[in-house]
Amino acid sequence: MHDFTSFPLTPALLQGVEALGYTNPTPIQAESLPPILAGRDVIAQAPTGSGKTAAFGLGLLNRLDPGLIRTQALVLCPTRELADQVARQIRKLAVAIPNLKVLTLCGGLPLAPQLSSLAVHDPQVVVGTPGRIQELMRKKALHLAGVRMLVLDEADRMLDMGFEEPIREIIGKTPKERQSLLFSATFADAVREISRTALRDPVEVTVGNAEPPSEIDQRFYEVDPAKKQIALAGLLADRGVESCVVFCNTRRDADEVAGSLQHFGFSALALHGDMEQRDREEVLVRFVNRSCNVLVASDVAARGLDIEDLAAVINYDMPSDPDTYLHRIGRTGRAGRGGLALSLCTSRELPRAAAIEARQGRPLRWERTIPAAPKANSAPPAAMTTLRIDAGKTDKLRPGDVLGALTGDAGLPGTAIGKIVIFATRSYVAVQRSQANAALARLNAGKIKGRSFRVRKL
Repeated sequence: MHDFTSFPLTPALLQGVEALGYTNPTPIQAESLPPILAGRDVIAQAPTGSGKTAAFGLGLLNRLDPGLIRTQALVLCPTRELADQVARQIRKLAVAIPNLKVLTLCGGLPLAPQLSSLAVHDPQVVVGTPGRIQELMRKKALHLAGVRMLVLDEADRMLDMGFEEPIREIIGKTPKERQSLLFSATFADAVREISRTALRDPVEVTVGNAEPPSEIDQRFYEVDPAKKQIALAGLLADRGVESCVVFCNTRRDADEVAGSLQHFGFSALALHGDMEQRDREEVLVRFVNRSCNVLVASDVAARGLDIEDLAAVINYDMPSDPDTYLHRIGRTGRAGRGGLALSLCTSRELPRAAAIEARQGRPLRWERTIPAAPKANSAPPAAMTTLRIDAGKTDKLRPGDVLGALTGDAGLPGTAIGKIVIFATRSYVAVQRSQANAALARLNAGKIKGRSFRVRKL
């Protein structure tokens, strides 16, 4: 396949592909789209950032009848963050399909608005997490009798997180004649077992797991366990990266390492499964808008992250297997850009490094020296600061209203304002760090869209 016009896609979907700037399909799209569009069940293994969302998104949209007001496609994801990302991409692909309702249904959010949306009329596409889908299904608010396509995205992570029982119940409530797609980073035994339940005579596709992209510069450092935090701070200061994800194997380590980096002056935040949904959302907003330059995350929390121009990935703890290593470092060096992957390795973790070396089939690059850590509070902070406004879509607030208040009454130049994100009841705007206090004072003293809202700095 040389370009997307080679696929039997509807004209509306080709408009969506063009609007997103896609030209040539990625390997996973080239391999999986033909059987998907032919109506076959597919089990696919592909690394993070390979383009699988567009593959199943195009497949499910191609089967939809926009005039039929019932749920025709269901996508199950392990986390709210991934579900949001998938739903956004499906909406972009469907930009030329009129009157299409794509609804995200996830736990950690109030149930009432989701029930209200379902009561208005059924969405044609539902993207959600298994627990909340199961809950809404049991309340008879979500109707799955019309599902034509079921997608299990990141199936291995959903099973790792204990979602097997909800997934099996959900599968049992969908029509047997549906088309089913399963995408997974690994083909573990549990994934194989659930595929036997969900899929019929599937086409198996495996793409890109053998080695990481050649654009990623991989370096390894042997460290004393007691000096890992100092070593990490030294590497970050030496590299001067604007955005970096640091991977830890436990939630406790993620919190501890983020605190340690804050001590050195980095704008570091932790992201893990013990956090409340709202706190997780705020951390991601701050990382994406450059108010946080180091995100310290566990694997499950970081699955589904889609950060443009991620400069570096650092393994604070060595991952337990080569597949996880590849998924971690695959978040940098995307779309042909250069990336950096640094790994701290204690003597006890050397066998894990050896497994990675065996998988890649070439020697790892070991560095002999680690740069010195900066002094306390001397590391450069993130360029931006985030202001939270206690108003959102329910208050009819739009990005233009926030921008107008900051460049008008608050007197900030447009160049000092970064990303603006609007949620249902709150909004976030990134402002240059040097301008943040002035912007905060003026917004609290003035008005946005003719009304006064509480604004605070995160």
